[in-house]
Amino acid sequence: MSRPRVVLATRNAHKITELSRILDRAGTGVELIGLPPVDELAEVVETGRTFTANALLKARAAVAALGVPAVADDSGLCVDALNGMPGVFSARWAGRHGDDSANLDLLLAQLVDVPDEERDAHFACAAALVTPAGVEIVTHGRLDGTLARAPRGSAGFGYDPVLRPAGEARTCAELSPEEKDAISHRGAAFRRLAPAIAALVGT
Repeated sequence: MSRPRVVLATRNAHKITELSRILDRAGTGVELIGLPPVDELAEVVETGRTFTANALLKARAAVAALGVPAVADDSGLCVDALNGMPGVFSARWAGRHGDDSANLDLLLAQLVDVPDEERDAHFACAAALVTPAGVEIVTHGRLDGTLARAPRGSAGFGYDPVLRPAGEARTCAELSPEEKDAISHRGAAFRRLAPAIAALVGT
């Protein structure tokens, strides 16, 4: 018997790998599939003012286009010294969506004069499940830490090379995938969402 299918509503290859790993380990009993190419299904414009709103926008669009349940997330870095920014603008902080290097460079330049004791920040994530029947469930995760003064590590993506989780000397990009999943904002949000996925669409 084939497993029920759930769309991961993202084209970010790093995120697909990470979310697939998290949900597989959570034992949801579903087959995860990716989005079709952009020429078949347009990119969703993230117009929401919150992580929750953007996660729901992406999941709803995938359900409308493909007719199967979808999960999506919106996540970002919230810096205390920048009044919670870049927040929902994290992926396009430097102007072009998904330019990790430019985003990191701009962020560190903005914080160059901020002392170490005032460099608190956290990753936030909203994870959404939407079904064709109209069920919508959103869960959240958060990872608190401090910001390093230069990127370190190559195992992560986005702002992983500059966030040191609370109690850690290493950045998120210096952690193993297993270590990162155990404490990450996405790991927390999707582990909370996994029971709902299993109950609503699993075997």
